[in-house]
Amino acid sequence: MSEIRAMQDEASEKGKLQINIVSSVTSYPVTNAVISISYTGVPESTLERLTTDSSGQTETIELNAPPEEWSLDRNNERQPYSEYTLDISAPGFEPVSIAGTEILANTKAIQNVRMRPSDNGQEEEEVFVIPAHTLYGDYPPKIAEEEIKPVNESGEIVLSRVVIPEYIVVHDGSPRDSTATNYYVKYKDYIKNVASSEIYATWPANTIRANVLAIMSFTLNRVYTEWYRNKGYDFTITSSTAFDHKWIPERNIYESISVIVDELFSNYLSRPNVRQPILTQYCDGRRVTCPNWMTQWGSKELGDQGFSPIEILRYYYGDDMYINMAQEISGIPASWPGSNLEQGSRGEKVRQMQEEINVIAGAYPAIPKIDPDGIYGPATAAAVEKIQSVFGLPVTGVVDYRTWYKISEIYVGVSRIAELN
Repeated sequence: MSEIRAMQDEASEKGKLQINIVSSVTSYPVTNAVISISYTGVPESTLERLTTDSSGQTETIELNAPPEEWSLDRNNERQPYSEYTLDISAPGFEPVSIAGTEILANTKAIQNVRMRPSDNGQEEEEVFVIPAHTLYGDYPPKIAEEEIKPVNESGEIVLSRVVIPEYIVVHDGSPRDSTATNYYVKYKDYIKNVASSEIYATWPANTIRANVLAIMSFTLNRVYTEWYRNKGYDFTITSSTAFDHKWIPERNIYESISVIVDELFSNYLSRPNVRQPILTQYCDGRRVTCPNWMTQWGSKELGDQGFSPIEILRYYYGDDMYINMAQEISGIPASWPGSNLEQGSRGEKVRQMQEEINVIAGAYPAIPKIDPDGIYGPATAAAVEKIQSVFGLPVTGVVDYRTWYKISEIYVGVSRIAELN
């Protein structure tokens, strides 16, 4: 207990937290959920009590956090984030407790929660305990693999091109642990979770971009080569750092990471004359060294020096590394039109986007319904601004690449009861 008190005393700066809650069955927002926030380890002292609005969101609050410098210094050994416990209840849903939401100084944390509807009034609390961040905790280092997998003529590689999956199946343990749970996770959510678990959101934006590109390329190599399925397993990837990346059920993500994943999610890394995404392995560069791989702390220092994402990646993986873009994205009604939609735009893509917004507005009453007339007028711009505000995108009223795919993602979520739950 004294350690916790000491950490609280060291929490001299502030971080931000917003909580978003949806139903695990319908993806509709959960209104009037009550969240009690306490220091992890001091559950008896409630610091804040929040309630979700019609969009399933709380206000953004400030919480104590250790100095930002601790997450920027390779040699710092103190925990650079504070940990909070969230106890969440809502009428008609099973309560949820999350211990270990991580708050970094001067950074907005986003805690997304999927609540299960309660059957027959039987309420069984779901409890999630978030383990330490990989840069702070003690995790096994990556076991080295070839970065390009052999392609057999036997047809084991089933994809002829790189496809961004809608969902991947994450095995929450090492490959041979048959007791570990398999989770169906949206691809973008998986990448945001891993990046939030493996690097600090306080790092330079180009460092975050380089690491996100490496995480995505690695993941898409597992998807493309069906690596685990070809070994007889029924999952895409594991949550073991020895084999893959750290993924943690119900952990919080960070806004600075989320917006970068939304910007880059269809990209991967490639080498000339190699069809598959490159299995870009890395290590922390502090406890573990890894020649010819990227180091996370090293990438942070290159970001500080003004290196671009591709310059950071080539520094470690060589000059023949390129950023590529997948031509196919699964689980969306239609692909990005290729240029921004804004006031004055018109046509079928505008009409389709307006119709999707109206379906979303049926689940999110704060978003206004609009006339799907194929003309991008002030009412459409206002609805787009509200969507951008609710879903954490820059509020511009312009449907850019990120906004188009965010609208598609939310539309798909609320317009079908996900078969995967």
